[in-house]
Amino acid sequence: MKRQKIQAPCAILIMLANVVVFLALTMQGMTENGGFLLEHGAMYLPYVIEEQQYYRVFTSMFLHFGFEHLMNNMVMLMVIGWNLEMEIGSIRFLIIYLLSGLGGNLMSACWSLKIGEYAISAGASGAIFGLIGALFYVAIRNRGRIGNITGRGIIVLIVLSLYFGYASSGVDNMAHIGGLVSGFFLGVLLYWKCDRKDGSMRV
Repeated sequence: MKRQKIQAPCAILIMLANVVVFLALTMQGMTENGGFLLEHGAMYLPYVIEEQQYYRVFTSMFLHFGFEHLMNNMVMLMVIGWNLEMEIGSIRFLIIYLLSGLGGNLMSACWSLKIGEYAISAGASGAIFGLIGALFYVAIRNRGRIGNITGRGIIVLIVLSLYFGYASSGVDNMAHIGGLVSGFFLGVLLYWKCDRKDGSMRV
């Protein structure tokens, strides 16, 4: 009997990794506490620069401030990530996710340096905004639609997400914008559409 291939395996594995990390930390302390997350790899620019703890740019992508923060990001990951991975493939999806998360954190770091304000930050939202940016580009290349998702719908999602981010306190909006821009340009670099009858690819 032929084994059925798992759809969107990277999106599922990333979600599971975030959930496992959250549960493991929950058994040790309060994930809503910034100091606790700082001890376990959250992003804090003075530590990154002065202590050369560069790993925080990466590890912070898998940490969340409480259950609600985790669930909001994981729902978005599965809705957006599932559609994107099915369209572009797992390897490209993973590249976009990780590099967008890093791009978002670097944008946040540059902004913090500019304004001279430093805060403890964590979460997968920069990477998820990167998926949104890449999905938007894919929709553009497919005449404004990818599956049941339209380009207009993605624009509405982006606008509402950024609006609520700026209307709320304690949100790393620069990480969201950095991730979004990174994801869009990574989509431009990595997405090729098969639009010829012979199946060949055209950039």
